[in-house]
Amino acid sequence: MTQLPDTVGIGFKRSHFDALQATPNRLGFLEVHAENYMGDGGPPHAQLMKLRADYALSIHGVGLSIGGAGPLDRDHLTRLKNLCERYQPESFSEHLAWSSHSDAFLNDLLPLPYDDETLATVCEHIDQLQSAIGRPMLLENPSTYVTFETSTLAETDFLRAIVDRTGCGLLLDVNNVFVSCTNHRADPRAYLAAFPTQAVGEIHLGGHDEEELPSGPLLIDSHGAPVADPVWTLYAETMHRLGPRPTLIEWDTDVPALSVLLDEANRAADILDGARHAIAS
Repeated sequence: MTQLPDTVGIGFKRSHFDALQATPNRLGFLEVHAENYMGDGGPPHAQLMKLRADYALSIHGVGLSIGGAGPLDRDHLTRLKNLCERYQPESFSEHLAWSSHSDAFLNDLLPLPYDDETLATVCEHIDQLQSAIGRPMLLENPSTYVTFETSTLAETDFLRAIVDRTGCGLLLDVNNVFVSCTNHRADPRAYLAAFPTQAVGEIHLGGHDEEELPSGPLLIDSHGAPVADPVWTLYAETMHRLGPRPTLIEWDTDVPALSVLLDEANRAADILDGARHAIAS
């Protein structure tokens, strides 16, 4: 199975289709949300089929509820399987989160307690997903706003145990690290030092919003703003330590012109080039 190139991509938005067609080969790959392509046809698939001929592809799931206590939705799994068979993406990823309970679907990615029971459930669901789609997946670290008193494992240890048990890879979202650590008054560099980086197959960078509460800053993972300077700094430090990794610029709300995303992508590409040169020298 092929992998994403160690270059920079963006999340594809249909409003950018014409501009992408007019400026080909300026990106290493494109990423789409799986749930936007679960129909059998129509304009979304027509556009994606054209772009797939020119770009490597990452498919990013947002609705499987891997961390949910109940069983995975078999119809959703089937649709994911069909989508991966149709496009043969270089990468498929999902979130360490839950978003459904019984028949209720919550339009959010909600946090989990990190304990042995949750670990067993998540690993069972990942095994089921990987079997269904016939390929290893990447699991993304979450942005969180609360922690659980019942947690017995650090998030990085929880992720490492998942990798060891299931053989999946990890999607390291650097903005999520900064958001979560700021919200929990923790050190993002300590988190990244403990992260199982040998399993990282893709990086995400996105923007966040900030509110000032009496207790201090609260960051919201909004995907609706440029990447913040502290996140760029963490990203550069991480790439110089690990070496280049496929890197995605996420921008899902208040989507700007394609040129704005390309500017963000170029900044990430410069950092990757610096990491390559540092390793080579």
